Amino acid sequence: MVPPSTAHKTSIVRRNSEGFSPIPAVPTPKLAPIAQIQGGLPVFAAHFCRNHTNRLNSEERVCMPVCADLSVIMHDVAEPMQAELLLQQRQRLIQDRLRASGRVLAVDLAQEFNVSEDTIRRDLRELAAAGLCERVYGGALPVSPGSTTLAQRVGEAPERKAALAAAALAFIKPGMTVFFDAGSTNLAIAEALPSDLELTAVTNTPLIAAALMDKPGIDLIVIGGKIDRRVGAAIGARAQRDIETLRPDLCILGACGADIDAGLTVFEYEDAEFKRLVALSSASVLAAITNDKFGTSAPHRVIAARRCSALVVEHDAPAAAVRCYEEAGIAIAHARKAKA
Repeated sequence: MVPPSTAHKTSIVRRNSEGFSPIPAVPTPKLAPIAQIQGGLPVFAAHFCRNHTNRLNSEERVCMPVCADLSVIMHDVAEPMQAELLLQQRQRLIQDRLRASGRVLAVDLAQEFNVSEDTIRRDLRELAAAGLCERVYGGALPVSPGSTTLAQRVGEAPERKAALAAAALAFIKPGMTVFFDAGSTNLAIAEALPSDLELTAVTNTPLIAAALMDKPGIDLIVIGGKIDRRVGAAIGARAQRDIETLRPDLCILGACGADIDAGLTVFEYEDAEFKRLVALSSASVLAAITNDKFGTSAPHRVIAARRCSALVVEHDAPAAAVRCYEEAGIAIAHARKAKA
C-alpha cells in the first residue's frame, strides 16, 4: 500500500487544569491518488482512521465522525468495484473451462462458482456478444475458427484438405448430380475429381466453377446472383430461386462449425438459409470436416448433425466426437494421414 505522505502539521488544543495548551502536532495526510493505493478505497479509509485517530484521547477524536462517513462512502463505492472484479474473474474462468473441455454447461458452472444458473446464462450472453464463445442450448461452445473469407482459407492447410478430398471421392459416383457448396475443402474435392468422370456438377461458387471448367466429363451448372465476398458464393434471393428447381443426388455441404448437438453451423445468415435449402432438397448430404471445427459452433445453424448422411474426417479426428456421429447413424470416412 502506498502510505499517505505528511504535508504539514497542525496543533490541537487540549484543555487541562491550567487552561489551554497545545498537544503534540498531529500529521495531516496529503492524500495520495486513490488509484495508487493497493486495495482501493476501503483500505485507504481504514488506514486513514487507524493511523490518525488513535493518537488522540476520547475528547480529541473530533475527526472520528468524518472518518466513519468516509468509510461508509468508500464501502458503497467499493461494492460495485468488487462485483465487477468477481464478474471478470468468473468469465475468465469460464473461458478457461471452455478451452480445456471444448464445451461448458450452465448447470455445472453454477454449481462450481456457487451462483445461480441465471447469472451464468448472463455471463455466457456477454461472452457471446463479445465473440468469445457461441451459445447453445444449456451452455456454450468455442467459436468456430472458420470466420475468415473463402479466399483467405484456400491457402490454409492444403495437405490436410487434399487428404479429405481424396477420401470424399468414394462417395461421388458416375451419373450423379452433385452440388458443391462454398468452402475451401469443397474446392479441393472439385479439383481432385478425375477428368474422365461423367456427372452433373452444380455450384454457387466461382472458384469451384473455375476448377470444374477444365474437366470434360462434367456438365456444369452455375447458380447465379450477387457474390457475397465473405462467403465467396452467390447466396441471395436469386441463388435461392435457382436452386429450388434442382434435386441433387449428393450435396457436399460446407460448414464453419460441427457439433453433434448444435449441428452444422455458419457465420452468415443468408448463407445458412441457402445451404439449408440445398441440403433439404438433396437425396444425401456429405460434409468434410477438419479437426479444428469439431465441437465448435457459429451463429447460424444449417441443419442438424443427424441430417448428414456421411462425414469425411481427418485420420486423427477426435475419437469421442466421431463416436457420437457414428452412434447417430452417420457414415464416417477417415482420410489418410496428410503428407508433411
